[in-house]
Parts: sequence; C-alpha cells; structure tokens
Amino acid sequence: MTLAYRPGDSFAHRLDPRSKLLFQVVFAAAAFAHTTPRGLLALTGVVGAVLVAGKVPVRETLYEYRFALPFLVGGPFLSALTLGPPWIRVSAGIDTALASYRVVLVLLVSAAYLRTTPVRDSRAAIQRLVPGKVGQFLGLGVGFVFRFFPVLQADLRRIRDASVARLGDERGLVERIQLVGTAGLSRALGRADRFALALRARCFAWNPTLPPLSFSRADVPVFVGVFALGAWALL
Repeated sequence: MTLAYRPGDSFAHRLDPRSKLLFQVVFAAAAFAHTTPRGLLALTGVVGAVLVAGKVPVRETLYEYRFALPFLVGGPFLSALTLGPPWIRVSAGIDTALASYRVVLVLLVSAAYLRTTPVRDSRAAIQRLVPGKVGQFLGLGVGFVFRFFPVLQADLRRIRDASVARLGDERGLVERIQLVGTAGLSRALGRADRFALALRARCFAWNPTLPPLSFSRADVPVFVGVFALGAWALL
C-alpha cells in the first residue's frame, strides 16, 4: 500500500517531519495561488522532485487515489455543460480541469509524506508545531486516522474479494455497492468499539512520551523550497 509508512533510506525518510509538514502547507498555498498552465507545469516539476526524493511510485499512488479520480476527471466535463446554448462552455471546462489537476498534485505530495513519515513522528511534529491542548488533540486525531485508514481499506478489499468469490460481481452495481458498503460500515463500527475498549484497558495516555525530533542538514534544501514556494505564492 502506497498511502502508508514504509521504512526506507530515501532522502525524504531522513527529513524532520516538521519541515515536511511546512512544505506541504506552502506547496498547497502555491498550487492555489498559481492555477495557470505555466504555474501548474512548474509545480509538476516540484512534485516530480518530491516523488523521486521519497522513492514514491506514481502509478501505484494514483491507483490508491482511484476513488477520487472519477470526480476529478468528470468534474471538467460537467462544468463545461450548460442547460442552454451554447450547451458547452470550453473555458469553464478548462478552468475546472486545471483545478482538478492542482488537486492531483497536492495528493501526490501528501502521499510522499505518508509513505516516508512514521505515525508517531507525525503526531510529535503536530504537537510541537501547535502548542497546548489543541496540538495534543490534533496529533491524537491524526495518529488515529493514519492508523485506521489503511486498516479500513484492507477490510473493504477483503469484503470485495469475498463478494467476488461468491459470484457477487454478477450482481448489479447498486446491489454490489450496498453489500460492500453495509459490510464495510459494520466492520468499521466493530473496530471502533474494540479500539475504544483497548484504549480503556491500556489506560490511554493523553500526553505520552513522543519520539525526539531534530533538524539536520538534510532539511536545509526543504526550507529553501519552503521559502521559495512561499514567496512565489505571495507574488
């Protein structure tokens, strides 16, 4: 699975998670500030460098986002349609297509972060960047989401495979969605109940000892990129 942490020795693995979080925020700001084809082309080069730095496979990453891609691809076509003459507005479709492509770039950068950053480091980075109870709450929530999302994805995959093994693929699309969705929701609620019980049994710690974080020389190019993208976003 691409959207989960994998140990490795890439350049992105050696970075401090705080610098990677800052880079993501500034990259998203630059992507929303520059929606022209030239701006998105420049950001595509940045995304390519990020993926190479994290050794993130593009094809597998896009496959993980396959449930969002139909909306990103279909949005421009729906945006171009009108209820009256001229029936198709090309400029509206192009604007929406550029916006969809911008979202794809942001998702790819996020995938590089997820693949190269342990969950505990993410929580530690958030709690150091956002002080107080707010930071603890955000770090806790991010940790839970990062741990549960791959598990829920695996559950849905197993349910779908089991349905196919019982000739479920011969049913109608709506019925298949109902079967997989209902079973997936039931499995998620069950996991949530067991998770809550495990937290109580193990005396959940609101503020556990988090791993130490420290910047290194490897973070210097990232901060240069953060400064450059931030300045470009403000221009």
